[in-house]
Amino acid sequence: MTTQLTGEVRAFLNVVVVNGSPSAKSKTAGLAKLIVDTVSTVLADDGVAVHTTLIDVYRLGPGFTGAIEREGIAPDVEHTVRQAEEADLLIAATPVFRGSYTGMFKHFFDLVDQYALANKPVLLAATGGGEHHALVLEHAMRPLFGFFQAMTAPVAVFASSTDFDGTIPLTPRIHGRIETAVLDIHSSLTTRASVRGGYAVHRRAAP
Repeated sequence: MTTQLTGEVRAFLNVVVVNGSPSAKSKTAGLAKLIVDTVSTVLADDGVAVHTTLIDVYRLGPGFTGAIEREGIAPDVEHTVRQAEEADLLIAATPVFRGSYTGMFKHFFDLVDQYALANKPVLLAATGGGEHHALVLEHAMRPLFGFFQAMTAPVAVFASSTDFDGTIPLTPRIHGRIETAVLDIHSSLTTRASVRGGYAVHRRAAP
């Protein structure tokens, strides 16, 4: 999916969401969508269109769930893993399960090449029943992407059940935190879009 801009499109940003929720419709997916929408809005003023790919790890099929190592995996699974590796921005989102990320979320990244995410912007997001689950961002998710030497955004996003109406995040605090997280890596995103598109992106002055 690619955002449609009313003005001139000078560059594109390839955003990939890895959703670790086992539910077809979930709060985690709703939170990830809000993050993507915010990225699109922030970059629109720079003439950058966002192309989004959603990877639902629990819907990748037996070729994924039965994979033990990268070598020899099914072609469709290989293609999906490469989409994550080749993203300009990776949004890693998971519900909290037993104090950590879900099993299939971890299994997906077990198949990612050790150096494929080096210096890649990664925005961390999680959902859980209460605020105490927010610790998953720092004690589980950030160390995971630290192993990959990824450039995790300084601000991560957690939303609890009370922040949603169904699967839609409504709390202004969550919207504000997402905007802060995106603005923190804005310069990195526009640089990546410029390199991909071969055009100079005129960055906005800091407020």
